[in-house]
Amino acid sequence: MKSCVAIVRYEKPLESVRKAVELSYGLDHLPQGAKVFIKPNIVFWTRATPFPKWGVITTSRVVEDMVVLLKEKGIDRITIGEGMVVMDPKDDKTPAHAFHTLGYETLKQRYGVNYVNLWDRPFQKKDLGDGIFLSYSAEILDSDFVVNLPVMKTHNQTIVSLGIKNLKGTIDIASRKKCHSLDPAVDLNVMVARLAEPLPPMLTLIDGIFTNERGPGFDGKMRRSNILIASTDVLAADMVAASALGHSPCDVPHLAHAAARKGVPADLSTISINGEPLETVSSRHEYDFHYSNAPMNSLPVPLANMGIKGISYRKYDLSMCTYCSGVNGLVLSAIRYAWKGQPWDEVEILTGKAMKPTPGMKKTILLGKCMYKANKDHPDIQEMIPVKGCPPKTADIVKALHQAGIEVDPGLFESMDLLPGLFMSRYEGKPEFDESLFRVA
Repeated sequence: MKSCVAIVRYEKPLESVRKAVELSYGLDHLPQGAKVFIKPNIVFWTRATPFPKWGVITTSRVVEDMVVLLKEKGIDRITIGEGMVVMDPKDDKTPAHAFHTLGYETLKQRYGVNYVNLWDRPFQKKDLGDGIFLSYSAEILDSDFVVNLPVMKTHNQTIVSLGIKNLKGTIDIASRKKCHSLDPAVDLNVMVARLAEPLPPMLTLIDGIFTNERGPGFDGKMRRSNILIASTDVLAADMVAASALGHSPCDVPHLAHAAARKGVPADLSTISINGEPLETVSSRHEYDFHYSNAPMNSLPVPLANMGIKGISYRKYDLSMCTYCSGVNGLVLSAIRYAWKGQPWDEVEILTGKAMKPTPGMKKTILLGKCMYKANKDHPDIQEMIPVKGCPPKTADIVKALHQAGIEVDPGLFESMDLLPGLFMSRYEGKPEFDESLFRVA
């Protein structure tokens, strides 16, 4: 039997989502009276600026439309849940602000649904085989049915971030960090490939009203694409969506791993597509950020093209977890603005868990607890400047850069929550980037 995947153009509220669900037979086997868990993608939020969400966060339009379809099926027990990335695990104000701004309180009042910050709920350890254990939110494990609502994105580490990757938001912080293992046999792609395995039956509806090139965050390039892709087979949905983004599933490691575990080919040969032909919605979305390869002056190509000298900031690898990724772009932006045309004194900045110092560098910044533990006694370090936090504190990063002779502006770090608004201001005044899709009227 082939897995069925629906491809639908987003044209009208409710009706477009209804069509995608019907063409994928998405709710045909929904148990009567089921307890349903809806998992949107709210990868990041800030209270410091009105945060445009195009291509980063699941539209409230799609969330509400799915709630309406579930209510039409007589489902009364519906919970929307997310464990969004927060730099302070005790920060409950940011998730509450996100839920309120996205209209989830209105959904609760209108339809009787619940919404929960998964960090406020217990987690349960699950055995994924081969000695891999991850802890999932009890909210999703205790449900009878899952509606998975990822955004259609490429991703700078996993090539694409779709249905399977969206489920990373249901595991606890320790499990998320564990996914970024140093062991190549259980690296990020191997871990992500198994995320869906212990979960209840699932409908995945990929929200491609807005898509994100070089995601998953606000520094990507957003497009208005108007695509919905749905299936009760999350792997099939992801393989079709990856193809629509211009990436063969066999070239996406976590999809290839998932296909191998399922015993199916990592292509579309076992998939039946209803609705729009795949070729009519496909558009290449790049995922990679390019770096120069100069061993003593490795930098992102835009910084290298500025002529910046005397500093090496090697490209991230799969071992850099989400929490260090959150400051990575900020550090690079600060370095860019700190450049005054005079070479720095052979400074190297190392990230993740796997990088090793380059012989000959005079100052080595070890960014993050993992990097410090890996290299604190390395003989090739002439002057070690550690930033030990997990995640590293912005004040400590500024202090370390200043110690290395890089006079970054502390104000950039103090106002880091304003950065998303600066990136998203590129889309202001463009009518296709409709803010109302992230509100519940």
